[in-house]
Amino acid sequence: MSIHLILQEVFGYGEFRGPQQAIIEHVVAGGDALVLMPTGGGKSLCYQIPAIAREQAGQGITVVISPLIALMHDQVGALHEAGVSAAFLNSTLSGEEASQVEKRLLRGDITLLYCAPERVTTPRFLAQLDSLYERGKLSLFAIDEAHCVSQWGHDFRPEYRALTVLHERYGSVPRIALTATADTLTRADIVERLQLQDARLFLSSFDRPNISYTIVEKREATQQLLRFISNEHRGEAGIVYCQSRKRVEEVANMLCDEGIAALPYHAGLDTKVRQANQDQFLRSEGIVMVATIAFGMGIDKPDVRFVAHLDMPKNIEGYYQETGRAGRDGEAADAWMCYGLQDVVNQRRMIDESPAGEEFKQGLRGKLDALLGLAEATDCRRVRLLAYFGETYGAESAAAPGRPKQGTAPSGGSTAHEVASVGARCGNCDNCLQPPAVWDGTDAARKLLSTVYRVQQMGGISYGAGHIMDILRGKTTEKVTQRGHESLSTFGIGAAFSEVQLRGVLRQLIAIGAVTVDAQAFNTLQLTDASRAVLKGEVAVQLRESVSTPSERKAKRGSAAAVVKVPASLDAEGQERYVALKAWRSEVAKEHNLPAYVIFHDATLAAIAERAPQSLDDLQGISGIGAKKLEAYGHEVLRVMVSV
Repeated sequence: MSIHLILQEVFGYGEFRGPQQAIIEHVVAGGDALVLMPTGGGKSLCYQIPAIAREQAGQGITVVISPLIALMHDQVGALHEAGVSAAFLNSTLSGEEASQVEKRLLRGDITLLYCAPERVTTPRFLAQLDSLYERGKLSLFAIDEAHCVSQWGHDFRPEYRALTVLHERYGSVPRIALTATADTLTRADIVERLQLQDARLFLSSFDRPNISYTIVEKREATQQLLRFISNEHRGEAGIVYCQSRKRVEEVANMLCDEGIAALPYHAGLDTKVRQANQDQFLRSEGIVMVATIAFGMGIDKPDVRFVAHLDMPKNIEGYYQETGRAGRDGEAADAWMCYGLQDVVNQRRMIDESPAGEEFKQGLRGKLDALLGLAEATDCRRVRLLAYFGETYGAESAAAPGRPKQGTAPSGGSTAHEVASVGARCGNCDNCLQPPAVWDGTDAARKLLSTVYRVQQMGGISYGAGHIMDILRGKTTEKVTQRGHESLSTFGIGAAFSEVQLRGVLRQLIAIGAVTVDAQAFNTLQLTDASRAVLKGEVAVQLRESVSTPSERKAKRGSAAAVVKVPASLDAEGQERYVALKAWRSEVAKEHNLPAYVIFHDATLAAIAERAPQSLDDLQGISGIGAKKLEAYGHEVLRVMVSV
């Protein structure tokens, strides 16, 4: 069966998206590949279709290395729904169940087998692979979430390093490594660690035009979050990321107290509770998952309408990967983050206190600074975000659904500064939709740096941000007077600046490397070589006016019950059919113990509702309905159509 026929007959899609066809053809032909494709871009088909094609050609099974049990379960369930022989080997199976899967594996009864990296490299499993390899029945290795192999990646898993054995032991078996997030440094590490020097690189656009980016300054963060969810996403599915387990529990309880269906997820929860919460999030509508970054990698739920960060992530890769879990269905979604000076200090401290080598720490600091630069930016967020991954936002980037594209394509350059200076605008981030007021903070920055310098000169001791700002603003606190700092020449010369303004100045100085925070010395401020240029007035410091609240869009009315959003393109009768189809799908999903989207995506239900089919032939050609699903659900869908 050709790859186009597999796409249509098995998965029910009429055409490939983006580089999918080129990737699949390359892998089917036996080539190695490194694939960087954004979340929701269709990465799984890039190895599932080659697996089916190569198995039909008598080349054996495909082993998929996946880091998450939940992802294995859902993907295997989806493949079963499509009529593909698939299985997984993980800790959820009993000894007897695992033994049965292994027997099927050795008999060649499986097309795709999903395993964790820890299992793949065990002597027992390698012996089974040896047997398949000797018989020419080992077809392909697919290494999903490949950024986990890199020490620079945001989800580093040491177990991935051992996967070099696949190339060393089974050199003639092609490999495809896939990830949604990898900057240049991480990419190079993936190539080296997985020995993919000869692999073909497929690099898709990192742009997610349906996601709107908003970043606000942190003030009463939980209330800001509550307003954001209540005003814009009440009753819709979302993810809220927090830095600590305690914070996760507090925020989940707060949202529940406010009538929002929320669940906690972090590594400290009992395993059964954590799994139950994840299953409820995946299988129900309108649930908000409050979690640490332990949650999310590989989550396929398509209708997540927002991802919120209550604390600043470690780097742009993590931010991009986590926000990318919103809007996988291509519909409009929001990425919202609030951040403050303390976030920067905390992240710096964790880097400084880590046992890693200084070179590695310096790399982490650079990544944190890039994220801080994104947060402090007054120009287009999307332009800066894409520039971080070496991509220039251009005319080919699609506008967000329902929002016109604005601006022109930049002429070149790969850094955030170069690209941003061109003035390109995406029309779908807070800075484009509501351009911030900007003020010249150069004078304030020079005064702040001068105060840090004079305090150190006076007693040879450094101090934290609060004390420095007190001196600059002329506040005669007990600490200021005890140390005689009211006698400094800079005492009170910044009285015209508010504390909020000065904190913004300090964040910007940290972002450009003109100030560092010494975590080993009680988070005191230290000048750097870059301070001199600011003090001399050679570097301008432009800052956004402080914004303490999210956008003031009109609040949605109603309770926190899950909202059934009906496509506006449908007429009144079509909307009734759509609601009926969703209710039917929910029941089927419960019976099969699968997320509803594994049965049919919302887009497929919308297409059915619009067509109003009267026969099985009418269902032919609807995107997402392959031959197996037509056979399994066709008559039921027609029954629902008649009942409306």
